[in-house]
Amino acid sequence: MTLIKSISGIRGTIGGKTGEGLNPCDVVKYTSAFALFIADAKKHCKVIVGRDARVSGDMVNRLVCGTLMSMGIDVIDIGLSTTPTVEIAVTDMNADGGIIITASHNPTHWNALKLLSSKGEFLTNAEATQMLSIAENENISFADATHIGKYSFVDSMIEKHINMITGLALVDVAAIRKAKFNVTIDCVNSTGGIAIPALLTALGVEKINQLYCEPNGKFPHNPEPLPENIGELSESVVKNKSHVGFVVDPDVDRLAIICEDGEMFGEEYTLVAVADYVLNHTPGNTVSNLSSTSALRDITKKYGKEYFTSAVGEVNVVEVMKQKKAVIGGEGNGGVIYPELHYGRDALVGIALFLTYLAKSKLSCSMLRTKYPNYFISKNKIEVSADIDLLLILEKIKEKYKKQPINTIDGVRIDIDNGWIHLRKSNTEPIIRIYAESDSIVKAESLAKKMVSDIKEMLSNEVDD
Repeated sequence: MTLIKSISGIRGTIGGKTGEGLNPCDVVKYTSAFALFIADAKKHCKVIVGRDARVSGDMVNRLVCGTLMSMGIDVIDIGLSTTPTVEIAVTDMNADGGIIITASHNPTHWNALKLLSSKGEFLTNAEATQMLSIAENENISFADATHIGKYSFVDSMIEKHINMITGLALVDVAAIRKAKFNVTIDCVNSTGGIAIPALLTALGVEKINQLYCEPNGKFPHNPEPLPENIGELSESVVKNKSHVGFVVDPDVDRLAIICEDGEMFGEEYTLVAVADYVLNHTPGNTVSNLSSTSALRDITKKYGKEYFTSAVGEVNVVEVMKQKKAVIGGEGNGGVIYPELHYGRDALVGIALFLTYLAKSKLSCSMLRTKYPNYFISKNKIEVSADIDLLLILEKIKEKYKKQPINTIDGVRIDIDNGWIHLRKSNTEPIIRIYAESDSIVKAESLAKKMVSDIKEMLSNEVDD
């Protein structure tokens, strides 16, 4: 059993002993700590709660809503929803915070509490640290019977989210309708099955072929939208003669695209293509994290603007986007952040902007992909014993490659030849993650293997010492 506490929220496997999994005691503990964190003595607070469709969601939702009410917090439950929809709901309803009950791309037996500020954004590192400190102190005082919070249920937020998307200046519903698109989707039996067909209908898509759109939480395959998990969608795109295929994760903040020939557009290139379209109409700066493809940098430079990097994590990308006044940003895992709508990864707005671009370009999906430079990323990790000082290893790597351009805002990223290597210490496991990118997969894997070899040698020397 596993329980992970980080700036990404409280995530764990369902069941087990207290502190070992995400069980009822832990749900109450961290929900009540969050309630204290957002508490404002000057007013009565309210929190938005939404969830994905995983099988434990209803149980966790009841615990979360009840706990918030017991802390004197009014609850607005928007039910089965998406992460970006909850983010939008927080600001739309002028709430003091939000809780999204979702373990994102994790398998069925996981769930999590993703915590939002009054801005509808994930807690910063400082905010999350403060909230976790409250939880660990366990000095919680619940409201008396006359001050229990109120509960209300609202089921219209996905519709409102979609209306906000179709109303965006860069979303051209008429162009999409005119293109008469045939689209195949895979929503892994979660809340994308509610939101994406409704979005595509609102956009005027002529034919929608649905795979796994029943929101019952029974994931038909590993729900992370990676190439090895979406073979059936690729086959269906070809079989249905679709112009494009879309697959999302269970909480609909990551988007992967399949071309008409069944080939992956490339998870890293979801953001690149959407950014290309946005920059063509509203030139400005862009941001992605250190482990994302350099193709976004190249596209940004094409428009004469600046590209910036951030530490890994949505909240970190958002912080740099605000600092640099970026018009588009996100992460290479298929996460598109379009500030014109809100500051959060949003697969729904990604679909709308991509379909508009595809319609206006009059190109096939595969032809559109050829517009972008080809970069290849090799993703690796090294597991080490818990007593190894991983930060010391990263310092040694930094020293060894000190003649190369180095970025240390999140681990160590080294620019080498026509590519880069990014090494990060995992926040939750004794693991060093090693990502390498180059203009060929052979070069990327060679860079990664060289770094793995360097680290193993350093680990061996540390053990010997």
